[in-house]
Amino acid sequence: METNISAIPAEAPKGVRPDTAFTILAAISFCHFLNDMVQSLIPAIYPLLKSAFHLDFGQIGLITLTGQTTASLLQPLVGLYTDRRPKPYSLTTGTGFTLIGLLLLSLAPSYGKILDAVALVGVGSAVFHPESSRVARMASGGQHGLAQSLFQVGGNAGSALGPLLAAFIVLPRGQASIAWFSLAALLAIIVLTNVGSWSKRHHEAKAKSRVAHTEHRPVVSSGRVVISIAVLIALIFSKYFYLASIITYYTFYVMHKFHVSVQNAQVHLFIFLGAVAAGTIIGGPIGDRFGRKYVIWCSILGVLPFTLALPYANLFWTGILSVVIGLILASAFSAILVYAQDLIPGKVGMISGLFFGLAFGMGGVGAALLGQLADRTSIDFVYHVCAFLPVIGLLTAFLPNLDKARKKPSPA
Repeated sequence: METNISAIPAEAPKGVRPDTAFTILAAISFCHFLNDMVQSLIPAIYPLLKSAFHLDFGQIGLITLTGQTTASLLQPLVGLYTDRRPKPYSLTTGTGFTLIGLLLLSLAPSYGKILDAVALVGVGSAVFHPESSRVARMASGGQHGLAQSLFQVGGNAGSALGPLLAAFIVLPRGQASIAWFSLAALLAIIVLTNVGSWSKRHHEAKAKSRVAHTEHRPVVSSGRVVISIAVLIALIFSKYFYLASIITYYTFYVMHKFHVSVQNAQVHLFIFLGAVAAGTIIGGPIGDRFGRKYVIWCSILGVLPFTLALPYANLFWTGILSVVIGLILASAFSAILVYAQDLIPGKVGMISGLFFGLAFGMGGVGAALLGQLADRTSIDFVYHVCAFLPVIGLLTAFLPNLDKARKKPSPA
């Protein structure tokens, strides 16, 4: 029997802890899967675009920079606006931009039109990520880390599947076959319309209760907040610059160093992204139970020995190390995002938009800079340099323990 997700209760009675709305979490995780699957087609078809339009690594990096800069600049603004004026159906509108961008990309006759198409897909991400992260927190029932992990794992699974679909559908059939993936965006629009109805009812119920007024209490002083946000931004830089080296250039690295085919290299990228999807689900629940600061410690700094070993590994151990790196590094983002949301209560949209925007922005800037570095040196040298990025994880020592801070009186 089909379940109408808009019929799920949006608010528990006063004084009762709300249950986690797993149907809503499943819906937005599925849409995150579809959204990131179609977005991951873009880096996955870089070998095709490089050959068809005679691009160099710098131009490849600029494609990533265009889409991710569009997303990163708009996401905090979208989140800030919807914190003040909730728009339950904005998710549907945002995914419409993704659909249009995919159709344009499938028909793009020039490098400039490719950049236009990627920018539209970036606009779709700018709306989707902060708003769907807000819905995940609404539906969490207090299990914020678990909810963000379930939401994130959908996106990571989609990102993992995208390159595989590109290898076996787009690359053999050409650029025009990208248009078929617009059907995935259309399906997401249908599901998100129902999610928007649930979200609207949630806002209306919350506005009539006192719950909204208890979510804005500061946990630590404003000075500690500023320091903590700066540290979290540095950690995002470390994580996503390294991920940019893998997501954008891993296929070229494996093809260059081990002389494998494009499809074989895409399978290696799929395995890495699959490990990222598996690792994502770990960080949130562990953070709920043991504290998010410990997850951030282990995720960022703990990956260092494996990144240092990767440039010296053969093909077999490159695959193994990439899986380990993906599992460990992926657990960080859910913990970082929920930590920041707890740090600044009542600004879920702005914080989600800021950190998703930083993730996209750092990835885009990283892809462009690393592409220039690869052109001037070699693709191997890029991985030697990026191996040291997890050292930045030492800055986690400056983050306050929010679990202990909550037990103290809130600062004035």
